[in-house]
Amino acid sequence: MKHAFRSLLLTAALGTAALAPAAAQKLKYPKAPAASEIYEAVEKPAVPAGGVEAYAQYLADNQHYPTAALQAGAQGTVTVTFVVEKTGSISSVAVAQPIHPELDAEAIRLIKGGPRWTPAQHRGGVVRQRVSVPITFEIPAETGASAPAVPAGGTAASPTTQLVKPDQPARPVGGTDAFFEWIQQNQQYPALARQKKIQGRVMMEFVVQKDGSLTDIKPVKRLGSGLDEEAIRLIKAAPKWQPATYQGQPMKQKMVLPVVFTL
Repeated sequence: MKHAFRSLLLTAALGTAALAPAAAQKLKYPKAPAASEIYEAVEKPAVPAGGVEAYAQYLADNQHYPTAALQAGAQGTVTVTFVVEKTGSISSVAVAQPIHPELDAEAIRLIKGGPRWTPAQHRGGVVRQRVSVPITFEIPAETGASAPAVPAGGTAASPTTQLVKPDQPARPVGGTDAFFEWIQQNQQYPALARQKKIQGRVMMEFVVQKDGSLTDIKPVKRLGSGLDEEAIRLIKAAPKWQPATYQGQPMKQKMVLPVVFTL
């Protein structure tokens, strides 16, 4: 009887010992995620190859502001969602917060043409993850305007000046839409840039004088291959603007705007 009781205890102890590793194994190695599941939150999120800063630089360098959106004055932030696959490729690219059809399409183009990603990890395995990236489109405004301010008891020759905001900013005769349409109609795409398939925006700075003429013309963001020179030519040949006014008087105003080149 005692022998049988000892055998029963030994069997129970072995059974418990056998279950203990199984329980520990279950805690240490959780169930692997489903192969096709798309995660919103993971232990180690997906990141762009090269890092976040390099990816942001890619977006800035390769963004092309659509002419139609510029003419319409459309700007804002387009939020693009997509799935980073286990291979680091992306799929299911879509606009979550549309702004303008042209801007939405450009945001999708940027994401699809971007670098691969390092895939997400969750529960010890590589998983698919849904990612959202905001892409901002902003039409550059004037960088500033200045007019001499004569202090009380002073004269116009006084060296004291201050920056003032015009009551009415400078604007193209006929409106912004007409100005960008003139740019497109008179644009001569440089052969070298066309051969290299270079396109994008040349950011141009110039001063609208009191008589509406455009002076001090220079590119502040270049593309090269003859596009900068063509942008300068266009601004120099452009029609006069309506000058800015301050307290009813015309004044100089510095402007920055993009000249867009698209193939």
